[in-house]
Amino acid sequence: MEQINTLWLSSGLYQLDLLQGIMLIIGLLLLYLAIHKKFEPLLLLPIGFGAILSNLPGADLAVDGGVLHIFYSVGIESGVFPLIIFMGVGAMTDFGPLLANPKTLLLGAAAQFGIFATVLGAVGLTYLGVFDFSLSDAAAIGIIGGADGPTSIYVASKLAPELLGAIAVASYSYMALVPLIQPPIMRALTTQAERQIQMKQLRQVSKLEKIAFPIVLLILVGFLLPDAVPLIGMFTLGNLMKESGVVDRLSDTAQNALINIVTIFLGLAVGSKLAADKFLQPETLGILLLGIVAFSIGTASGVIMAKIMNMLSKQKINPLIGSAGVSAVPMAARVSNKLGLEANSQNFLLMHAMGPNVAGVIGSAIAAGIMIQYLSP
Repeated sequence: MEQINTLWLSSGLYQLDLLQGIMLIIGLLLLYLAIHKKFEPLLLLPIGFGAILSNLPGADLAVDGGVLHIFYSVGIESGVFPLIIFMGVGAMTDFGPLLANPKTLLLGAAAQFGIFATVLGAVGLTYLGVFDFSLSDAAAIGIIGGADGPTSIYVASKLAPELLGAIAVASYSYMALVPLIQPPIMRALTTQAERQIQMKQLRQVSKLEKIAFPIVLLILVGFLLPDAVPLIGMFTLGNLMKESGVVDRLSDTAQNALINIVTIFLGLAVGSKLAADKFLQPETLGILLLGIVAFSIGTASGVIMAKIMNMLSKQKINPLIGSAGVSAVPMAARVSNKLGLEANSQNFLLMHAMGPNVAGVIGSAIAAGIMIQYLSP
């Protein structure tokens, strides 16, 4: 009888508390969204599973010495995992549409307004006593507006590691929900006639341009904003490996095996920050609310910038591609293309939208560098 009692007292079921039960349900919900709804499954599945592992009572996988804590320490605290993913994204990126129509860089820059507007909003709400975010916390939350998961995680690990779990979940959730969040905003800010605007076919970009661009971009950013170099450096390295054509094996590894391996460990490491005692805090709701505001403002800013550019230029661009200025590659570009086809069955905007989409990746990395440079402890 005593042995049975000892076994019961040491069981996870006996040790389970209400908050852990809630987080286990949240972990199962993330798995449901990943498997059934296919919302960013490559990351939501390991994050959801990591959330379950970190909240199983008695297992202690997310505490000091636990395997999930080791993954977090090695890959997230050091900033290595997001940087490797950025290299893989760079290897999958084509700068051609941006080089063919350089003015779309302005759309990617405009979409980053959501980041800085949300920082101000978070600071304002803290001043009013609604939340209790420091300026560093506000900056890490604002990066969600760029809809760039690796950048959000990288900035949070530097400025607000205690908020990493909520920021990562919010960032990847909103990336997954791009097809639901963006269209109403895009329709509200454009007319039927604007959505029907057809754009000229992009010029052919030379191989020399594609090779030179990542090198020039890295040097310029390095001279002006050194704190953005880790992100931009890995991004441009991956792209140069792809465009140079001389290291196909390395490029293929960065695009496939390496990024897949790191994604598994990154997801589990993020899931380790979803332990009940760290995640179920009042600030979490604030992060989720501010994150959707940041993403919505970023989407709207890109569309509005496109409309302003049309007022100043004879060569019209379809304002729908402005929403692709957020960093959700290539989902945001696909949404722009889908709405363009709805308005005009001959209106193919995908390649045009890839210009601001890629510019958004660069813009969010630069915004991250600015935040880290001025707010890092």
